[in-house]
Amino acid sequence: MKQSSKGDPKGIPPIAVPYWRLSAVYFFYFAALGALLPYWSLYLKANGFGPLEIGQLSALLVGTKLVAPLLWGWIADHTGKSITIIRWASLLAAIVFAGFLWAHHYNWFAWITLAFSFFWNAVLPQFEAVTLFHLKQESHRYSQIRLWGSVGFIATVLGIGRLLDSHPVSLLPLLIIGLLMTSWLVTLMVPEAKASLGVTAKSGMFSIIKKPQVLAFFVVNILVQMAHAPYYVFYSIFLKQYHYSATITGLLWALGVLAEIVLFIYMARLLKRFSLRAILLTSLLLAIARWLLTGWFPEYLGVLVFAQLLHAATFGGVHVVAIHFVHLYFGGQHQGKGQALYSSLSFGMGAMLGSLYSGYYWETLGPQFVYSVAALCCAVALVIAYIWVGRENVNIRPKRKAKCKT
Repeated sequence: MKQSSKGDPKGIPPIAVPYWRLSAVYFFYFAALGALLPYWSLYLKANGFGPLEIGQLSALLVGTKLVAPLLWGWIADHTGKSITIIRWASLLAAIVFAGFLWAHHYNWFAWITLAFSFFWNAVLPQFEAVTLFHLKQESHRYSQIRLWGSVGFIATVLGIGRLLDSHPVSLLPLLIIGLLMTSWLVTLMVPEAKASLGVTAKSGMFSIIKKPQVLAFFVVNILVQMAHAPYYVFYSIFLKQYHYSATITGLLWALGVLAEIVLFIYMARLLKRFSLRAILLTSLLLAIARWLLTGWFPEYLGVLVFAQLLHAATFGGVHVVAIHFVHLYFGGQHQGKGQALYSSLSFGMGAMLGSLYSGYYWETLGPQFVYSVAALCCAVALVIAYIWVGRENVNIRPKRKAKCKT
């Protein structure tokens, strides 16, 4: 919609959102993730590491999210320089990752993983806050920007999957370095954004966190990411055990993210009709089904295809709802710290615990047990969410700004 230069009837000037610049950062950040997440475990296995070591290294990759986002979030909220932090963290992540080109032993892999993830894990939660600051009252447009991250993920998953069918996996670090450098370059185009002037915090961070619904919200997201960890760490290895090619593996990964994109496209419409609570509960119910189908019927490609389509709900639905809940719970003044805390606890603690348990039990008790535990995590999350999350207002939705006249 073309906005009027005169603003809306109330005299509020129209919001100029740098849509494509924000979208470009999401695209290349998740393009790098699309190269790292599905195939890094294959690279580690090719370097002689077993399931336990792969699980430990994967836990280190996400474990720094317990500290890094909170530290960078505190600095960003107190300096108002989120974009500067994002740019430096993106550049340093790319430089440190280059160390994998010379790493050969477990200790080197561990130290480089810690250093790389400390910087890389600082980027996304701060950029989520920057995006919401740019959107202001139009937070319902978040999914329209975030979907480009999913497009970037699909592009690299499919491209690298085909590449690895005919080339050695040793090429992977070079490809990731190139994507990380590009991700840094596009951050240079994004303008700084801050909380609206005159907005003061209604309450302190601790008083927000100790609310039962907020605590329950964080526990739910920890459990959801615990459930996703075996998928992120071992799904490609799992498919290889059943003799699926790298191309088919890439297609299955891409299918899940494609379903996520479709959800992002229609999320604004869903938010008009359904509450955040209803979307969350439905997503958790579908998550239980997804992990049971994945763990117990891997020999049936049709079942795996259906299970991957559920990624739209198990990740996309849960994540969009979480971003909006954080925005509502923490307000403008605590937004950077709130997004960082969400990232630290869910993608940090949850993913770390999930990576560790799946690494320990993958060979001893088998994939079926690991994915069954994932389903159990989602079942517990469903109960907790039903009792506590969103009950203070079952109709809670992101606020929409009145449309301006054209």
